[in-house]
Amino acid sequence: MMLLSMMMSTLIFSAPQTFNSGAPSLSLYEEALAPAVAGRDMEAPALHLFPLQESKNPVPAVVVCPGGGYGGLATSHEGMEIARWLNGQGIAAFICQYRVDPYRHPIPLEDAQQALRVVRARAEEWNVDPERVGILGFSAGGHLVSTVSTHFDSGDPASEDIVKRQSSRPDFSVLIYPVISLLPPFGHVGSGKNLLGEDGSPELAESLQNDRNVTADTPPSFLVASTADTGVSAENSLVYYLALHRAGVPAEMHVYEPGPHGFGLGKNDPVLSTWPDLCIQWLRTRGILK
Repeated sequence: MMLLSMMMSTLIFSAPQTFNSGAPSLSLYEEALAPAVAGRDMEAPALHLFPLQESKNPVPAVVVCPGGGYGGLATSHEGMEIARWLNGQGIAAFICQYRVDPYRHPIPLEDAQQALRVVRARAEEWNVDPERVGILGFSAGGHLVSTVSTHFDSGDPASEDIVKRQSSRPDFSVLIYPVISLLPPFGHVGSGKNLLGEDGSPELAESLQNDRNVTADTPPSFLVASTADTGVSAENSLVYYLALHRAGVPAEMHVYEPGPHGFGLGKNDPVLSTWPDLCIQWLRTRGILK
């Protein structure tokens, strides 16, 4: 088992950090309340906007966190394709271009928290229901989602900054083949090295094993994994689901037998392509998608 874990730790799943989504985008910080600029390349941290302005009523929103082992961002099949799929389901989407290696914890966490705050702060402008703002992540982006879901605050009501007044707690979370642990025997050690550095302490990695941080306040969660995934073991999803169950948090999990790591929406696969519909049904069951 230790050998398998070390093999998995060499898989970083890197992708270019800079991308052009073709959608309006803005800086997460300096321009958090400024007008978005259409179709430009941006360095992280940034937010790429896929709102649904044409809807008559406010819609749910999802902040999307692509994977990439905290060493890059898989911005196509775990970013833009996901945003367009969510739009097709009546959900506003916002791709979080969070900072990765050489940036260390808690920088990615702060970027994802800021993304949630910005979406809530601009909810009226973007036709979003601020009480139905969730977060979705793949692989290491799933680790980020589980970190956001277990490390959040209600905002600073005394702040003059409307963004800082917003809660960073997601109303729901979706984790697809997520990393939950950064340590052996089943955790993704490579993500841990990128997030914490070569000299990152085992104690810090232990503190980010997020199944151990679940409480009754952790948001409801939908999880997908596959037994055949040799990049990120399905045990990550299993321990997180069990922690949610024990804490009384509503959760649903689907573990497929086939499926390599990084299958995204599972396009052209008759088995893996079923998870998006299952996720939408779960959102309806939870009353998030009406």
